[in-house]
Amino acid sequence: MDRVLELLQAADGYLSGQAISEQLGVSRAAVWKHIKALQQTGYEIDSRTNRGYRLVQSPDLLTEQTVRQALGEHPWAGQIQVLAEVDSTNNRAKQLGSAGAPAGTVVLADRQSAGRGRLGKSFRSDGGMGVYLSALLRPNLRPDELPPVTALVAVAVCDAVQAVCGQRPQIKWTNDIILQQRKICGILTELSVEAELGVVSYLVVGAGVNVRQREADFPPELQAVAGSLYALTGIMVPRARLAAEMIRAFSRMEQALCGDWHSWMDQYRADCLTVGKDIQILRNGTAQRAHCDDLDETGALLVTYPDGTKERIFSGEVSVRGLYGYLPEAEL
Repeated sequence: MDRVLELLQAADGYLSGQAISEQLGVSRAAVWKHIKALQQTGYEIDSRTNRGYRLVQSPDLLTEQTVRQALGEHPWAGQIQVLAEVDSTNNRAKQLGSAGAPAGTVVLADRQSAGRGRLGKSFRSDGGMGVYLSALLRPNLRPDELPPVTALVAVAVCDAVQAVCGQRPQIKWTNDIILQQRKICGILTELSVEAELGVVSYLVVGAGVNVRQREADFPPELQAVAGSLYALTGIMVPRARLAAEMIRAFSRMEQALCGDWHSWMDQYRADCLTVGKDIQILRNGTAQRAHCDDLDETGALLVTYPDGTKERIFSGEVSVRGLYGYLPEAEL
């Protein structure tokens, strides 16, 4: 079936059953059975007497074949796993990492039953709607030598989204990917260290991007803050294509981890919508107003409080004025 599909995809117009039969060395009846199987899978194939078959439209399948086809020649192409369902692609990637899987191993799932985000938050991962992808990396570094990995992952996701829909998202510190004031992606990075050697054993970088959802697909409490590529741009991006672009971007990021990661931080600073904004810093159940002046090379926020004191913020929840209902000061 895969070989018949490849011929139809490569054809410019109709391809006769006889031509398919001859190229594959199978009977015309076998060709017909393959065509019917493809149609049952969701492929729209036009059949005309004396002309043959023409692929009209492909379903948005996320499989190892469709991802590899979109990716083309790439060092990671042979290390891709696509699962129908998993609790978390990060969990699966960590299991593979502990079992000795090589760097560049990629795990995707059509659906996550227990997708996770930063600070232990759950991440909604409905089947057929998004790209939920985790990559296993093995940088030859000590933990204290690692650059701010989450920031680099955010830039990689922005690169991938821009490549498929022509619009570059922004980043709300630290790792919310924002398009047209809606969150379209969650990111989670996890690290394992070789205790005896004091070096990184493996690093798992995961991202879940909303692709096909319409506004009504989100629960009411998320409709004002969440979005998808389709809902916000009107473009129905093939998920395999986005997955391929994410793999390319993560591969470039892996090379930067032990090299020129500072240029990636420059891009993070340019993409970060938190910089230059009035913010609220939410810690220990209290909210403090501040102004975000800049980011340092570690990705920490450099903020100034109303009384003029300054601080570097390494962690915590940050709310940006004008985003997600954070009202202007006069309305607070």
